[in-house]
Amino acid sequence: SDLVLLVEKFALLTNPFHVPSCTLGAAVNCGAVMTSPQAEVLGFPNPILGLATFPAVAAVGAAALAGARMRPWFWTALAAGALAGWAFVHCLIVQSVFVIGALCAYCVVVWACVAAITTATATVLSRTGRAPAVLGGYAPSLAIAWMGAVVVLCVGLVTGAWGGSA
Repeated sequence: SDLVLLVEKFALLTNPFHVPSCTLGAAVNCGAVMTSPQAEVLGFPNPILGLATFPAVAAVGAAALAGARMRPWFWTALAAGALAGWAFVHCLIVQSVFVIGALCAYCVVVWACVAAITTATATVLSRTGRAPAVLGGYAPSLAIAWMGAVVVLCVGLVTGAWGGSA
């Protein structure tokens, strides 16, 4: 979805009247999100972050499933990156729902992927003894509860409960 977001962003840059494919109405309006300052937090389109990081995380997952053993510092770095990504996603959720007042359907998919990556990382770390075992037991339940809260926020935006477009 990051590649599609980037293609849509470039289409908007070349044609301000372009309606992104993920725009479904006033509340699910990718154009409103993509043209906001929040869409370029570091000075370049946010989807570039996903294009740079998601393949790396997928490679780590494939390597781990194949039996590769990574050093403890590597898992610590991966956990720090996953937590940073989750914190960034939280900021974008708040901005999208309460400031911009619109959702980008592809962004919501990215939010869920980041939550899944963070949950998987926490679970692996707990199972390998690099994090408290209790974390692995509760991480999936916490992720599901978090996704439920995000769904409530999104439904609230779509229905106008948060003052956004309905």
